[in-house]
Amino acid sequence: MTGVDMVHVPYRGPEPALADLLAGKAQVRFGIPLESMEYIKTGKLSVLAVTTAARSEMLPNIPTVGEFVPGYEASAFFGIGAPKNAPTETIQILNKVINQVLADPKMKARIADMGDTVLPGSPADFGRLITDETEKWGKVIRAANVKAD
Repeated sequence: MTGVDMVHVPYRGPEPALADLLAGKAQVRFGIPLESMEYIKTGKLSVLAVTTAARSEMLPNIPTVGEFVPGYEASAFFGIGAPKNAPTETIQILNKVINQVLADPKMKARIADMGDTVLPGSPADFGRLITDETEKWGKVIRAANVKAD
């Protein structure tokens, strides 16, 4: 979206990536705030922005990339899926119970402590999210001419 050319360096987990960042061997890292929080709190790392659509509750004073690159949003999500032929009644029951659990204040607090946001919804909502994300990242892959090894 900006034309910035960066070299992707794949690491085997956050620890070696953080070590290289702290040692000055890497200049930037896209990661989960929780993984870096101790370094952020001690001032060993500076946070430039968060990639989510909204500001992070963990880092409320840090802008989103979208605040200076309109339309930018990149975030991960977790969801629960079932086989395509699972009975509709079973899906509805699971969805109801999962949304009840996600609405529990203790669960919401625990998820917030990990730097995440609860996104309850229907199976159709989750299907739209998957479709939208697939379309968005497909465009990125095609624009960057990414090829599978």
